[in-house]
Amino acid sequence: MMPASVPSGVYGALARSIAGSPPMRRDDAGWLERLAREVDPAESRPELASDIEVKEFRLRWGNDYAMIANPRELLHFRLEPGEVDLLALMDGEHTVKEILVERFRESGDLELSALADRVQQLRVGGFLTTSYVDVEAAVRRAMDPVPTWRRKAREFVKTLSVDWRGAHRMVAWFYRYGLRWFFVPWIAIVAGLIAVVGFVAFLAVVNTGRFSLSGADAAVASLILLALNYVLTFLHELAHAAGLVHYGRRVKSAGFMIYFGSPAFFVESSDGLMMERRQRIVQSFAGPYAELIVAGAASLFAWAYPDAGVTPILYKFALLNYFVIFLNLVPMLELDGYWILSDLIQVPDLRPRSLQFIRYDLWRKLRGRERFTKQEVGLALYGTLGVAFTIFSIVTAAYFWEEVFGGLIRDLWAGGPVTRLLLIAIVLFVAGPVLRGLIALVRSLLRRARALARSVRFKLETKWRVEAARMIDALPIFEDLPEDVLSDLAGRVQLRGFAAGRPVFRQGDAPEAFYVVRRGVLQVVEEDPESGQERVLRTLGPGESFGELGVISREARAATVRTVEDAQLFEVDKGTFDRLLADMATVPDFAPTLQAVAELRRLPAFSNLGSDDLAEVLAHGDWINVAPGHVIIRQGDEGDAFYAVRSGRVEVLTDGGLRQSLGAGAHFGEIALLSDVPRTATVVARTPARLFRLDREGFERVIAGAFHRGTLNPAAQLDRTWQH
Repeated sequence: MMPASVPSGVYGALARSIAGSPPMRRDDAGWLERLAREVDPAESRPELASDIEVKEFRLRWGNDYAMIANPRELLHFRLEPGEVDLLALMDGEHTVKEILVERFRESGDLELSALADRVQQLRVGGFLTTSYVDVEAAVRRAMDPVPTWRRKAREFVKTLSVDWRGAHRMVAWFYRYGLRWFFVPWIAIVAGLIAVVGFVAFLAVVNTGRFSLSGADAAVASLILLALNYVLTFLHELAHAAGLVHYGRRVKSAGFMIYFGSPAFFVESSDGLMMERRQRIVQSFAGPYAELIVAGAASLFAWAYPDAGVTPILYKFALLNYFVIFLNLVPMLELDGYWILSDLIQVPDLRPRSLQFIRYDLWRKLRGRERFTKQEVGLALYGTLGVAFTIFSIVTAAYFWEEVFGGLIRDLWAGGPVTRLLLIAIVLFVAGPVLRGLIALVRSLLRRARALARSVRFKLETKWRVEAARMIDALPIFEDLPEDVLSDLAGRVQLRGFAAGRPVFRQGDAPEAFYVVRRGVLQVVEEDPESGQERVLRTLGPGESFGELGVISREARAATVRTVEDAQLFEVDKGTFDRLLADMATVPDFAPTLQAVAELRRLPAFSNLGSDDLAEVLAHGDWINVAPGHVIIRQGDEGDAFYAVRSGRVEVLTDGGLRQSLGAGAHFGEIALLSDVPRTATVVARTPARLFRLDREGFERVIAGAFHRGTLNPAAQLDRTWQH
């Protein structure tokens, strides 16, 4: 009998399955098979929740992408264009194994790790109908319960920010009862005229020479300006949020933070990632537009009433805000102008790509006198201008701080012990980002020093060699290593540190070493040099290896491997590896196994698999050589294996008639990986052919291994938080 309340996920599915089955005897083994099916990731049937939103974006310069949104959590993931078709198969009817085979039939690639990662990401992010519970986090909260106010305080100390999740209701109220009128064209035009005429009036006031930033009442004026600045910042962020509401999106959160030395409000507007390009530009411009209107109104008042008591303060207010608006709209800093530019030129990750290019690729290309593409020239130019403008912004901001708030600081310092304590508190509060920046710099230098110390200690301390030996020994292709050879290999391993975004090696490089991931996450990326587009082939996490097959085959790197976060890698150079092969002469199967795995990688069907997956495929499949005229599979027979063609030609016949001819790199029989269905065609060798045969059991083991090693990829989300 079915219980009244059935949990979701694996246990719920198991309960429903058992409830609908006849009673089982104690010695009945059927329940074990049913349990195995329920906990087998390949047999799960992922289904997108009904409220999930998917949107595709086509870009002028390539690198098209799609966004998927969970409206309940306002969580957004970036997808490759081809993954939209993958989502269509997540309908609750297809198993993961069926999805994998369907994708394989379309693309010709076994996307094991990519599919495992994506299914796990969607499950954890709440995009699927099956709920996800972070058991580890729940246990941690239960063991160390923290009141909300204390958790918020800890968060503020760490991030110098505090957020409010209920901001959308407030913004919607402001929009409904006033702000929506600013999106009416004729009202927007009138407001724009106020901004333009106000700026002209400001220039006229400047030309009179009657006002300056300093003054006798500097302390009082500074406090008033601080208050006005908070009001203006609030209006700026409210305008951004109103843009979201106007286009039917939601404000994820809002709050208060210390940003570049200044207390400020912010709006988390990541839901804007689902808007069209024109809408995103309007939403980004809404904040500076609101400031232009307010600054224009203040300038008009100062021009019309130059003798009024508040005019000097309004002049300072307008001057400072025109400067802030300038900084905001110049697209060299990651502020509103940057988002506007990136949408105008349709390069959503312009700043991180440009900085990464300057840091890791520019000097390499200059040293090698390599040709620059148009995209690379643009990235280098933007990145160089961005660094220069950042320095300019810091210098000018320091000047304005001195001119506007210098009087306040001097008055507080001269006011006695109480005001000095207040001044110290203000400086610590306002200069938090500067202090954090200095701390971050010191930490970065310490990390580099520790990395250098680790590389020295690595050769001296046994525990490092033991860890390296264990990780290498756990790799399937090295499982036959004798203990003495493994110990010698581990003693020659180098420990390397790589910062986030740094390439370990580039596509086309000569293979000089292979690596085992000790810490961090990396991506294997296929690059198109002509278009500049990239495709993520798989994600690597701790315990996984890469690059070894290139060292074996001596072929140029087929893809770029880049860190997603700071990573530590165990490096085995080519000389050490060659010595390993020489030492393994006593293990006759070792070198042939490595060569067989490398040969397997050359087949397009397996080209994107990692060495662990390839070793699993090799263990549960075999190479076969067939003579001309040999019938490989026969129409009507039950299928039990899949074939990939390494060399030679085969012909596919249906009812005795030729349907197609297949050569090296082709494959056939993939439907047999799902079930024992009759073959729909006969395949005959027309020339001597070398094939790789993989049975269904081996295929299922490879899928299970991919899910066990699956890495939740933090780069799946678009690197654009849209926090204004």
